[in-house]
Amino acid sequence: MKKTLPITIVADELARLRATNPLVHLLTNEVVQEITANVLLAIGASPAMIVAEEEAAFFAAISGALLVNVGTLYPARLTVMKQAIVSANQAAVPWTLDPVAVGVLDYRTQACREFVACQPTAIRGNASEILALAGFAASGRGVDTLADSASAVAAAEQLARSTGAIVAVTGETDYITDGAITWATPWGHPVMTRVVGTGCALSALVAAFTAQAPNPLNAVAAACAVAGLCGEKAAARSHGPGSFKAAFLDTLYLLTPDILRKESV
Repeated sequence: MKKTLPITIVADELARLRATNPLVHLLTNEVVQEITANVLLAIGASPAMIVAEEEAAFFAAISGALLVNVGTLYPARLTVMKQAIVSANQAAVPWTLDPVAVGVLDYRTQACREFVACQPTAIRGNASEILALAGFAASGRGVDTLADSASAVAAAEQLARSTGAIVAVTGETDYITDGAITWATPWGHPVMTRVVGTGCALSALVAAFTAQAPNPLNAVAAACAVAGLCGEKAAARSHGPGSFKAAFLDTLYLLTPDILRKESV
């Protein structure tokens, strides 16, 4: 059964993140590093992008969370990602997979199928990516999906059960599931799709919220809710993609658990 995530859970999860200020190791898309780092700083986390093979495994083990985003994948980066995942697992560091364009390009599709076998804490993707990872037919165009998020809920639930990961399929409404319980976060705005990196930054938020999370399902759902709620508020204050980006960062920074709790009344 799909239920809308209560705002009180979002408030509690935001308070927990702000109290811990998690260090998040980002092995992410090289196109989106600036907005990703700024989104994490605005929400109250500490981003770090350690990509050298000589350092990444060590750093993954001392981080609060790890993000593996295959947006700009190439052999050297793939090697580093594999090493960081092994190190994170050995140190019980939660890690999140963003399977960018999986199902469209064979190289990254094979890599992500290997990653899924390494027990990610969370997987965050659009409908086409989640469908492809779960073994269903999917239609995508590069990083864009041609499927609605609702059409991938069953695939997300199946993927969650088979991997043990929390799976978030994002779109107009986001659905976040552990295979038994599925939360819906129906917030956001279309202008978010016109700013490069908002989806990848959401995956970084997911990773940040999983750090020291007693309830990973609620943590991942809260990350999706925070992005969507702040996207709506920022869109109301902006005039297009350029001003939206600045307004989005400001809104993330100014959001507090008390504001959320008052809005839930």
